[in-house]
Amino acid sequence: MPHLHALAAQPGLTELLAVSKDDQGPGVVIRTVLIVGVVGIVFLAWFLLRGYKKD
Repeated sequence: MPHLHALAAQPGLTELLAVSKDDQGPGVVIRTVLIVGVVGIVFLAWFLLRGYKKD
């Protein structure tokens, strides 16, 4: 594993880290997919389990 000081001395890596600091990446998309997935699972569980309700 290379030394961190050697990597930090590279200007390209410093610029890459500066760009990635401002860019949030796919966080919003992943969060949305997870929320929609959880809501979908809850809805599917409700839909399937309502048939087991005894009157």
